[in-house]
Amino acid sequence: MRAAVHTASNQPMRIEELADPTPKAGEVAIDVRSCGACHSDLHVLKGELPFPAPAVLGHEVAGVISEVGPGVTGLAVGDPVVTSFIMPCGQCAQCAAGNEEICLDFFQFNRAKGRLYDDETRLFRPDGDPVWMYSQGGLAERCVTPATSVYKVPDGVELADVSSVGCSTMTAYGALRHAADLRVGDTVAVVAAGGVGSALIQLAAVFGASMIIAVDISDEKLAGARELGATHVVNSAEVDAPAAIRELTGGRGVDVAFEALGAVPTFNVARDSVVEGGQVVVVGIAARGTTGEFDLATIARRKLQIKGSYGAKPRRDMPVLLDLVARGLLRPQDAISRRYTFDQVQEAYDALNRGEIIGRAVVDIS
Repeated sequence: MRAAVHTASNQPMRIEELADPTPKAGEVAIDVRSCGACHSDLHVLKGELPFPAPAVLGHEVAGVISEVGPGVTGLAVGDPVVTSFIMPCGQCAQCAAGNEEICLDFFQFNRAKGRLYDDETRLFRPDGDPVWMYSQGGLAERCVTPATSVYKVPDGVELADVSSVGCSTMTAYGALRHAADLRVGDTVAVVAAGGVGSALIQLAAVFGASMIIAVDISDEKLAGARELGATHVVNSAEVDAPAAIRELTGGRGVDVAFEALGAVPTFNVARDSVVEGGQVVVVGIAARGTTGEFDLATIARRKLQIKGSYGAKPRRDMPVLLDLVARGLLRPQDAISRRYTFDQVQEAYDALNRGEIIGRAVVDIS
């Protein structure tokens, strides 16, 4: 099969021929149709997120099951599916406690080493040298993943529309539903209107937020945010964003501010935009070592809540998200602004790095 292989920081991925991966017990192989281009991949490409190389990145996968490993039930060859970027082992202490989004084995084996839960990769060069896996390693013609991360796409839903559900949409849902527990009528600020920010805006509308304020430095991204459901927009390159948010909310501030980029300036905007007793939910993945400041007296005096959110709970929440898509209440395809062929995969991430992608870019593998 062909795969886009990351070999070193700040070097372009290159298309290589790798051996077709084979699923082991509890796993399935997927013929990849499309894969979203995510900022988390970009952090690895730039060396901001430590990860072994060579590796195949890509964790927003839509495709068709081509092989089923021993012990897998409920999935069959030919099923159209999407994957969750979090691949819960289903057995560790956190999974047993219902915290699949912080699965211990996922972080120990996959995020730390690029392997699956037998401590081995499924990807190899023709000479037998190993290639590591960032989640599924979806920037390839075929990938292997635990069945716990695989979900059937409902009838009538196009595969090309839903690859991002397994990462940006699932990340947004986890932040809204589990971290913030957003309620009907709450006011929301989404700071950074990229891929995850776009999904936060869409889902905040589904959740019944009364005011959704999108904050970004790009007028083009803010225009896209309005189309996705933002009720108000603020260009933080042109105005004092927290002051503008307080003006829009009658001096009050928002109930919840979501930081969706992973950067100090966006964190500062979120921090300074919430009402007393409000929540600051950090969703964006920052480069390691990035630090934000918060006055401890302010936290106590204003009863502020600062929360982190890594994602949703895949086995509970992915079926919910796909049902919303099937019923037309959630349209992830509306956030897709660019599509690239597999041979253009590096161009997709270069555009993402330059800040040119509105919403989500998708690489069509086949």
